[in-house]
Amino acid sequence: MAAQPTPEDKFSFGLWTVGWNAQDQFGSASRPALDPVESVHRLAELGAAHVTFHDDDVVPFGSSDAERDKILDRFRGALAETGITVEMVTTNTFSHPIFKDGAFTSNDRRVRRYGLRKVVRNVDLAASLGADTFVMWGGREGAEYDSAKDLNAAHDRYAEGIDTVAAYIKEKGYGLRIAIEPKPNEPRGDILLPTIGHALALIAKLEHGDIVGLNPEVGHEQMAGLNYTQGIAQALWAGKLFHIDLNGQKSIKYDQDLVFGHGDLFSAFATVDLIENGFPSGGPRYDGPRHFDYKPSRTEDMQGVWDSAAANMSTYLLLKERAQAFRADPEVQAALEESGVLELAQPTLAEGETLSDLLADRSVFEDLDVDAVAARGFGFVRLNQLALEHAIGAR
Repeated sequence: MAAQPTPEDKFSFGLWTVGWNAQDQFGSASRPALDPVESVHRLAELGAAHVTFHDDDVVPFGSSDAERDKILDRFRGALAETGITVEMVTTNTFSHPIFKDGAFTSNDRRVRRYGLRKVVRNVDLAASLGADTFVMWGGREGAEYDSAKDLNAAHDRYAEGIDTVAAYIKEKGYGLRIAIEPKPNEPRGDILLPTIGHALALIAKLEHGDIVGLNPEVGHEQMAGLNYTQGIAQALWAGKLFHIDLNGQKSIKYDQDLVFGHGDLFSAFATVDLIENGFPSGGPRYDGPRHFDYKPSRTEDMQGVWDSAAANMSTYLLLKERAQAFRADPEVQAALEESGVLELAQPTLAEGETLSDLLADRSVFEDLDVDAVAARGFGFVRLNQLALEHAIGAR
């Protein structure tokens, strides 16, 4: 049985997750609308530490300034009553028809200017609530037809939009960092910045890229047939893993947003192992919120909504327990050594050794018994079996 979640576990939920009324493109809502204030209270009762939201999740699109202030005052009251904090804020630049061709990369300049204004307004709100991260998911930034976009100009405009917001954050002295959330497709046929690697490449060209990083999501990476754990590992290596979105996904298909671990369980184990235990030989660590971006299945009633929220945290804590036991197992440590996993941390060139020294060392190449070296078995299957046995609680 999993431990009871506490705020020290740093669990976080988007208000759009439990608040989804289960309306999809094939059917109307199967649950009533949920008051964000109720969500805050219920998530606090379940042991969550934080909530996150799009601007429109809390303040309905088109609300007057007076209505907005009233709604936000009530929301702040719920935060104060529960001790829940807002750790991340994002902006809805995908629901309203004005964003049907994107916000920062729309072919219509008026839309780009409107989108930038909406985002900047939400940056101010995020800062006022003490958030650390401002996520940018460009769900409508893309196209269905190759001839529909000047892709060079689109990347220019995307970079311009992100850089403008980053410069504004610095100008205001806000303690915010921007995190780009990649996704390959859906709702657009093809979305710009579809993977972690694409986003890192754009960040490298930004003027203010020092405060721009990544918010990778399990399902978004796995939709593209990619390995989520390897992806966040590269983001960590690059110093750009600012936030994470955890959920479940079963292979390459539409974005399922299942409960974390209810898709590829073994991959979820590897992810928790990396987050909680770090790299085998040390290195950068992720210490941010464990954020769940899932959707309670359309089949569930309101009790099922809260059961599913609890299931995310319970699964994570179970996998955390298994991952800690995996790393502490002497047999696993021996298998890691035998497999050369720890040897990989040794530089290929020894300290003080130059490439000229390597070229002059006949034992490296000319005199190396390549057949003998090639005969080595790495024992990866046994190592993986040990991981599996720990993951399913057989050890």
